[in-house]
Amino acid sequence: MPLIDSAPMAARTGGRILVDALVNQGVTVCFGVPGESYLAALDALVDRADRLRFVTCRQEGGAAYMAEAFGKTTGRPGVAFVTRGPGACNASIGVHTAFQDSTPMLLLVGQVPRSFRGREAFQEVDYEKMFGPLAKWVTEVDSAAALPGVVAQAFQTAMSGRPGPVVIAVPEDMLREEASVADVAPLPIVPVAAEAAAMEALGALLGAAQRPLAICGGSGWTEAACEDLRRFVEANRLPTVASFRRQDLLDNTHAFYVGDAGVVINPSLKKRILEADLILAIGCRLGESTTQGYTLLESPRPRQKLVHVHPDAAELGRVFQPDLAINAAVVSFAAAARAQIKLEDVAWDGWGRAARDDYLAWCNPQPCPGALDLGVAVKALRERLPPHAVVTNDAGNFAGWVARYFQYRQFRTCLGPTNGSMGYAVPAAVGAKAARPDVPAVAVVGDGGVLMNGQELATALQYGFDPVIIIVDNGMYGTIRAHQERHYPGRVSATELRNPDFVAWAQSFGAYSELVETTAQFAPALERALGAGKAAVLVLKVDPEAINTQTTLSQLRADAEAAAMARGQAG
Repeated sequence: MPLIDSAPMAARTGGRILVDALVNQGVTVCFGVPGESYLAALDALVDRADRLRFVTCRQEGGAAYMAEAFGKTTGRPGVAFVTRGPGACNASIGVHTAFQDSTPMLLLVGQVPRSFRGREAFQEVDYEKMFGPLAKWVTEVDSAAALPGVVAQAFQTAMSGRPGPVVIAVPEDMLREEASVADVAPLPIVPVAAEAAAMEALGALLGAAQRPLAICGGSGWTEAACEDLRRFVEANRLPTVASFRRQDLLDNTHAFYVGDAGVVINPSLKKRILEADLILAIGCRLGESTTQGYTLLESPRPRQKLVHVHPDAAELGRVFQPDLAINAAVVSFAAAARAQIKLEDVAWDGWGRAARDDYLAWCNPQPCPGALDLGVAVKALRERLPPHAVVTNDAGNFAGWVARYFQYRQFRTCLGPTNGSMGYAVPAAVGAKAARPDVPAVAVVGDGGVLMNGQELATALQYGFDPVIIIVDNGMYGTIRAHQERHYPGRVSATELRNPDFVAWAQSFGAYSELVETTAQFAPALERALGAGKAAVLVLKVDPEAINTQTTLSQLRADAEAAAMARGQAG
């Protein structure tokens, strides 16, 4: 491994070697909850505070989400420190999010002393078994002298191929031991290049198509890659779709952007994907949400011709057998596509224009039950925020309004967990602010999700981060209630919520906060929140009837009851 300095070095503790290794990898911010299992690393941070800032969080789940959001926002691994056992268990949800979202991330877990291992010591966990299915690489470091090389390899692993999380367990006694070892320079990240023959084959398939669609997603994108994508799409007038929660890869106001294939998909777009004769999937895995439960494309052999571009060869053909598999990083593919594929005549101009018209109609807010219309509020949000503002989404039915009516203009502005985990939006907004302090960040979260990690509002205020948090309060776990009404109409169970006074709750932290009960109140309240100069919370009281963007709670129940009656009569 390349050494930063091969000259003999003074002995350092493992904690100091670890902290120095992070600094040498370019880490400037890390997140965590302090624990006795890595006290030596916390001590070492005192002497490197000028280079590495430790953001103290209120729960390890929040710290892991912040690190994941930092990774999404920067393209570099976000780093979280957590203590052993319960701390690692709390952080595991953030690791799972990073894994399914293909986000580079490093989780450092304190571990029991080496001589205690295997005895079920206090808070002992076998992390290789625990995190094995959730991370790209899991390892435990036995020697302080090994730390520089392990950390360098962790960063390379997290960012190579399909990006993802790496977990390193660091025994507390190892962090106290001293070693004389040189620091290791960052290892190269070598992208998988798109081969000329594959690009030629793609050009031929695209040239023969009548109804093509591109679906873009996944991780590993850069601003340059997004620009190359835009130029490729424009040159070939190719209608382009964003995969689930990847809506920031192509400006949504662009003439060839035609919507997102997510949980709340435009029925017209769904029909168009089914009718396409060629799907060009760039970077995305074509997972369950993007394919509507693996129904938009048939497995193993889709009806549509499929070109699948992905940096991980193991993903190609794993679920869908492509007509053309291109094992390439999106950066390499987008550059090659821009340079090499420029069709003179295309047969799909009308098809593409119709797809764009469908999208424009879809993102025009439709009436919403209650005094506060969420669609109009989201439209006001998209009109007020600058193009570079970051919007973090939690999981829940309320997120459908953001997915449908918000328009993302720039890369790295759409942060949401593709694994559908609740409690993400608030810590993600804090992580985004830590990465880009001068960029506005808005978190949209439900009344269920906000109390899962809402305590990180304290972290925001402690460190001077000023996200705006929008709480959509309808008094229930809306997604599960919708499923109940579909499958067990009228039989409400376990989904009702008795909420606190969220305005008073936010104010108790020292945040700016106010209640929004009508559509007309939203835009002025948003203006005040953005100008508060500190973390701000807007509490939107929403009619429970507004269950999603396409129907009401009562209509959902009525449809389910009618369907059940029809099945009974047929039987």
